[in-house]
Amino acid sequence: MVEPENEQHKTMVIDTPEAVGVFDTFEDLQQAFYDLRMVGIHHSNISLLANESVLKEKLGKAYWRASDLEDDPHAPRAHFVSEEAIGELEGAIAGGFFFVGSYIAMAAMLTPASTLAASIAAIAIGGSPSAVIGTLLARRVGKHHKDYYANQIEHGGILLWVRVDNKEREELAVKIMKGHSGRDVHVHSWSK
Repeated sequence: MVEPENEQHKTMVIDTPEAVGVFDTFEDLQQAFYDLRMVGIHHSNISLLANESVLKEKLGKAYWRASDLEDDPHAPRAHFVSEEAIGELEGAIAGGFFFVGSYIAMAAMLTPASTLAASIAAIAIGGSPSAVIGTLLARRVGKHHKDYYANQIEHGGILLWVRVDNKEREELAVKIMKGHSGRDVHVHSWSK
């Protein structure tokens, strides 16, 4: 177990090896992630570097490089989120807002005195502004996701850690990471 530098940075580290590598593009990282999952490595054993605000809070560093953090047991971690998952979230946000706006308009207009044409118009008019708001919020989510990776690339690359429980998985993880242009791929004897 690795001892923390001080109480503020206390980190639990376990005696299970972990492969680590640095990726220069999101696409290479994503392919490595998918291949690691295909060979049976559970997603909970795969982690990335946390976003910059968490880094500043946990480490107090305003400036960092990927190479400085790849073997740092205090480096805060995050889970991988695929582009597909972000796309689904964006669709859910935009669609949800459209549905809520349309539902409110529909509920207001579906009275015995309203006509079918008036009800359809109210649904379209009520849903459209909500869909615009939902779309704007969805784009913000997508931009935040892209900015997260761009920021890491700007700081030397996207860090990927893979906890491996035996020598076979260790070798497999290293091979997959290197096969997808992972740099400085190596294994340390501990994991977080």
